[in-house]
Amino acid sequence: MSWLLALFSRVALLVVWLTTPLVNRAFHGGWILPLLGILFLPITTLTYVLVYDITGSVTGWGWLWVVLVCLLDLAANSYPARSAARARRTREGVSR
Repeated sequence: MSWLLALFSRVALLVVWLTTPLVNRAFHGGWILPLLGILFLPITTLTYVLVYDITGSVTGWGWLWVVLVCLLDLAANSYPARSAARARRTREGVSR
């Protein structure tokens, strides 16, 4: 399920980047940070772009949203490792 969320957020960010000037405005024309955002923290990058567009800059309560979504992004990225560790522990427990 987390892979679906990650795929959707990557596609959404890419579409926003290619069809609107929002990403260029939020990152001041740079392309390295948005590209890294697509690869590693897509939901956080998309939220940063949306908060920047709504408020004109990311300050105060805007950072709260970015941090909360960053935690969600990190949790989604760590889910496969947790699942693999859980499966490994289950196999070791069954084989004993």
